[in-house]
Amino acid sequence: MFVVSGASAQEGLTNNEVRIGILNDMSGPYSDSVGQGIVDAAQWAIDDFGGNMDGKPILLMNADTQLKADIASAIARRWIDENNVDALLTPAGTATTMAALELAKLRGITILNTGGVSSDLSGKACSELSTHWIIDTYAAAKLGVKAGAIVGAKSWFFVTADYAFGENLQRDAENEIRSTGGKTLGSVRAPINTMDFSSFLLTAQSSRADIIAMANAGGDTLNSLKQAGEFGIRAGGQKLIGLITNTSDIHALGLEAAQGLMLSDSYFWDRDDATRAFAKRFEAKFKRYPSQNHAAAYSATLHYLRAIKAAGTDNAKSVNAKMREMPVNDFFALNGTIRQDGRMIPSYVYLLEAKKPADSRSGWDLYNLIEKVPGDQAYRPLNQGGCPLVKN
Repeated sequence: MFVVSGASAQEGLTNNEVRIGILNDMSGPYSDSVGQGIVDAAQWAIDDFGGNMDGKPILLMNADTQLKADIASAIARRWIDENNVDALLTPAGTATTMAALELAKLRGITILNTGGVSSDLSGKACSELSTHWIIDTYAAAKLGVKAGAIVGAKSWFFVTADYAFGENLQRDAENEIRSTGGKTLGSVRAPINTMDFSSFLLTAQSSRADIIAMANAGGDTLNSLKQAGEFGIRAGGQKLIGLITNTSDIHALGLEAAQGLMLSDSYFWDRDDATRAFAKRFEAKFKRYPSQNHAAAYSATLHYLRAIKAAGTDNAKSVNAKMREMPVNDFFALNGTIRQDGRMIPSYVYLLEAKKPADSRSGWDLYNLIEKVPGDQAYRPLNQGGCPLVKN
């Protein structure tokens, strides 16, 4: 096994550079929420840091994993062996993030997880070399059930993505539902990239559950919500909740179809001047607003570089220890902290509701802010996640 040495044995920068590899989704169902926007967000963080590390270059690499764990692992291994990457930024997919994380543990590489949302990534699969930045399945489930309580829901049915992420999301939501006295009436599993959700939605509709929860992401969320509108599910009295839904999904769906949909997010672009400035910076390049993944990629990259500077080395163990010591201060995290298990706890996570079309002031004015939930209330308690680094 690769042994990670301390900073005292390896001061300064290996190869006189800092190199970050991005394991991206450039053309798949998450590409609108990640893709080229992740590359630019990370580069902006580098630019805002100063563009170099004490005169030494900071370099980015980017590759499309096609959301396949074996491809992600092969790319990461090649980058480590041939390009000496110091960190892997993982903006899309639990399976690809998990594959990169397992390799990183063996090879002593930092993982900046800004896309894998399974709570297991800062739970039983945690690492002292990994940090978890965006909303996870535990927090999304907790806020989703909170949204259900607001509308008086008691029963739930899930349309779930048929892979690890969806299973984890439904698991965490069902745990929260049970703890609040609700009940789950059933679920259906839909493969990734499903185009026709009609059979799944008819089953959900016939359950007569108070809430139909979409435990999916990206293009699957968009397609399932759009088709739910076409089936008249909300008109029949059932409520819809998107447990993991991005701004781009709501914009593409349109407020006529999305109005009243409740969701959670770790980045609300209209929170304050700083969040609005990042949204405008992104819009100037991409003609659309950023997702939480884009905002998290900026935040994680900037904090990582600040930690290298403070530690005086790019040694992964030393840098990750420094990342946990330092507050995370930027528009995304607002005085955030990183716990022992790698979970970044921001000041707030946001419970949002899609606006009625008449209430929207502009094309990206999509949400009513229902509640700013303190991060330490939204995320799983440190001693409950099963992280082997945590002494209970």
